[in-house]
Amino acid sequence: MDTLIKYFKPDPQIVARLTDGLNCHPILAALLAQRKITTVEKAKLFLKPTFEHLKDPFLLKDMTLAVERIYTAMANQEKILIFGDFDADGVTATALLVDFFQYCDAPVSWYIPHRLKEGYSLQADHIQMAVDQDIDLIITVDCGVSSHEAVSLAELQDIDVIITDHHEPEASLPEAVAIIDPKRKDCPSGLDLLAGVGVAFYLIIALRQHFRKLDFWEDIQEPNLSDYLDLLAIGTIGDMVPLVDENRLLCIAGLEKIRQGKRLGIKTLIQSSRIDIQKLDSDDISFKIVPRINAAGRISHARICVTQLTSPDIIAAEKTASLLDQLNQKRQKIEREIVADIENKLLKSPQLLKQRLLFLWDKNWNPSVLGIAASKLSRKYCCPVILMSTAGDQAVGSCRSINNINIHQALKAHETFLVKFGGHAMACGLTVDKDNLSALAVSMKHYMLETISKENFQKSVTIDSILDFADINYPLACEINQLRPFGVANPEPVFLCKDVSVISSYIIGGSHRKMILGKQGSSSTDFVEAFHFNINDPENLPDYFSRIAFKLKINKFKSNAAQMIIEDIGSTQK
Repeated sequence: MDTLIKYFKPDPQIVARLTDGLNCHPILAALLAQRKITTVEKAKLFLKPTFEHLKDPFLLKDMTLAVERIYTAMANQEKILIFGDFDADGVTATALLVDFFQYCDAPVSWYIPHRLKEGYSLQADHIQMAVDQDIDLIITVDCGVSSHEAVSLAELQDIDVIITDHHEPEASLPEAVAIIDPKRKDCPSGLDLLAGVGVAFYLIIALRQHFRKLDFWEDIQEPNLSDYLDLLAIGTIGDMVPLVDENRLLCIAGLEKIRQGKRLGIKTLIQSSRIDIQKLDSDDISFKIVPRINAAGRISHARICVTQLTSPDIIAAEKTASLLDQLNQKRQKIEREIVADIENKLLKSPQLLKQRLLFLWDKNWNPSVLGIAASKLSRKYCCPVILMSTAGDQAVGSCRSINNINIHQALKAHETFLVKFGGHAMACGLTVDKDNLSALAVSMKHYMLETISKENFQKSVTIDSILDFADINYPLACEINQLRPFGVANPEPVFLCKDVSVISSYIIGGSHRKMILGKQGSSSTDFVEAFHFNINDPENLPDYFSRIAFKLKINKFKSNAAQMIIEDIGSTQK
């Protein structure tokens, strides 16, 4: 099925107003209009946000209760345990709080559970561990809002719990001392877009302010909280929360903090990722740094990453960064093997691709990387994908969706088949009794056929603007770059060119094509470097495209040059 091309058509009056008011390229004005930014004042705030627009942390429900209890713990030298999740958001949030409490000379320790052996969030067994360590106060980050049993057991053991989380809470909340979760229905903060690390950052803003009132900073210098924004940027971008409002402001500042190279753990990660730190952007975080952090939790143990991010020793940090690089390579190998195995299954049973859901399971698949494999397959075949590992007593797996298909809602409709599940509209994790797998697969496929329209299974690309080759240049790429960091709710723009000739090209890495492109039939010298990744047929390289959809970037390897990253191609016949 051909890609459905959709076009964004901005209001010309808004574009003209923004172009004049900002003295910018009309393309940038149109992109701002697409983001529902219609006034010059709002546009300036979006392009250059300032800290004065940050919301008051005490607007978060239970924040006052939390900072008062934490101050009491520190004043009495009570033992504090930071309990985090095993993904990039949880790891960076843990490192952030540990770093802050160590600066305050508090008796703090931390714990990250093992992804497979312990599972997600604070559980009953963890409370016994806290008892054995004489812990007085547990502070969760990026988890805990559904940990009813664990919090109740902690209370019986005279251990207080403060929960900081950003996930959707259940109808009832645990009986914790404080629950800071901007998604609580009774939370008036308007900060519900924060990642877990963002909530943790707001906690230390409130703590610094509260401690100031109590003259805590008389003996030690008050910390500069911008020093923690490097951690916040990695966790926020890694968790794929909307990069608007506070998230956008804090990530812009955090990326700048990363470029300064002050945190050894991050600096050595960047070096092992072969990134030019001065040119680092959100893409580097998403595709190089975050995968290395997440690989530890998937292949080994995420506690490696907290040690890395808080390391004061350059030699130790370099050694751990190298280990994370190796774990990421191992994760990639496992992922490739799983995807290859699935592709072989599809070759033998092509009828599986004629259905509206790809639902497969195997005892040899590592459950920790199934989400990544499902994501790749869902994009390639344009349908939701559910992959399950049957290696254990129960089937454990992940699913990824596309377009407007709410996979969480689909699983909710089949809750009787499931042991447990969780996630959101586009991605979920689930556990199923093996005996229920076949019945669940049949019922889910029927659900997709009966309730989801055929159009939702068609690949589509929304074009922000049609460009001529004369428009594709470094100054425009620089203007577009002002919209970074790109992510959820602030997607990277996609443009379209028609009648494109390949001036020259060659293959890199077996499946990536590097090209010099120009306008078909034109005598102009407006040529642009382009990359087309993961092409299907490296042996058959056309020299013409009726159209190309692409992203326009600054070329990091050439001075004052633009670069096209191809997203989709049209006919290769003239």
